[in-house]
Amino acid sequence: MIKTNEEETGYTLIEPTIKLSKKILIIYPHFPPSNLAGVHRARLFAQHLPAFGWEPTVLTVDEKYYEEALDWNLHKLLPATLRIEKVAAYAVTKPRLAGDIGLRAFFQLYKKAKSLIRSEGFDFLYIPIPSFYMALLGRKLHAATGIRYGIDYIDPWVHQFPGSERTFSRHWFSTKLAAFLEPIAIKKASLITGVAEGYYKDVLTRNPQLQQVITGAMPYGGEKADHEQLVNLDLKPYLFPAISGKFRLVYAGAFLPKAIGPLEAMFKAISAHKIGFRQIEFHFIGTGKTPDDPTGFNIRELAMRYGLWEDIVYEYPKRIPYLDVLMHLSVADAVFILGSTEPHYTPSKVYQGVLSAKPIFAILHQESTAVEILTTSRAGEVLSFNGTSDLAAIERNFVESFFEFKLMAQRFNPGQVDQQLFDKYSAYNVTGQLAGLLDKAVAK
Repeated sequence: MIKTNEEETGYTLIEPTIKLSKKILIIYPHFPPSNLAGVHRARLFAQHLPAFGWEPTVLTVDEKYYEEALDWNLHKLLPATLRIEKVAAYAVTKPRLAGDIGLRAFFQLYKKAKSLIRSEGFDFLYIPIPSFYMALLGRKLHAATGIRYGIDYIDPWVHQFPGSERTFSRHWFSTKLAAFLEPIAIKKASLITGVAEGYYKDVLTRNPQLQQVITGAMPYGGEKADHEQLVNLDLKPYLFPAISGKFRLVYAGAFLPKAIGPLEAMFKAISAHKIGFRQIEFHFIGTGKTPDDPTGFNIRELAMRYGLWEDIVYEYPKRIPYLDVLMHLSVADAVFILGSTEPHYTPSKVYQGVLSAKPIFAILHQESTAVEILTTSRAGEVLSFNGTSDLAAIERNFVESFFEFKLMAQRFNPGQVDQQLFDKYSAYNVTGQLAGLLDKAVAK
């Protein structure tokens, strides 16, 4: 395996080129105005690639075929010069047999991509996943046109879902199907990337023929311009009032299944010292079981068990628009970050909190790379623990750690944060990392 990113641990900030000498086709079936989280991966790469000599074209599905609510404010963040090609998709059937848009638009995307590649001479094809079925387009288009392709793991493809151990269950079939399709899709790949190395490391172990493929881990990049755009939009918080007299922390984003243990340890500690938290509120936004279900609570039951629901803990399961999330972060008193019992949490998510100009309180696995950078940068406080076997440490230390943070937050000045430590996690420099990998892939 060819090492990149300074032997996987450091990041070299890449100086941009200005000549658009290479063309890249990015296939991602969701794109703004879709409000799904993955669109920001493709959006920010496409926004910044021209600075590094790559001319992007995004191939996606027309928004009228999306199931999720549309966010036209998000569409305003797209560069005016970005070329976007759209295709149709098959409608969702009733009963819902095939909802995945990667399946519903597979043949339309393939046909359009093949036409673009043959007529315009693209140098590279890049496919972020999920939708995991999109990865098969890389292999199929490579066979049809000879184009080199790369797969970007926003999430792992082959992994054990909760319930995968139940034979013949839906998750069991999904795991088996993933294990069958992944080797087919990636067999001829020239590049494999991911949000974190752990997302694709097992792919290389399972497929030893890929040991010479170029790889690289690039976290989601933070985009300062997104936060600055808030002043140009008439957005107001609606999940909670702008001013309440409470000290409010916001957790925004999907809730990881393996974060339930750390969260319960935290709730136990708060419940035992509830009187001290009368003026504290934790707001969890977009943490539901599915993106568009306002009743798909993941946290409510646990909060009710410890007597914290709608007193100290609030949950809004349905995903809200991205810029609305930034608005709620801007009126909160602090940002709350909760990792899991696995150390995959990356500093890019911390960077969003930094860009919100709010102090950050985090509970993270001690091996997460976010721990050191968060504390070193003076952006906030971290309560660390050592995996599943160390959850008692969270319960034991939470109260003292939290109120030390609260004192710090009262004196917090955004200017105290060492922004240079986060430069490598900006969307611009993360895209520079991708551009360097693309250059290697086409040269090889």
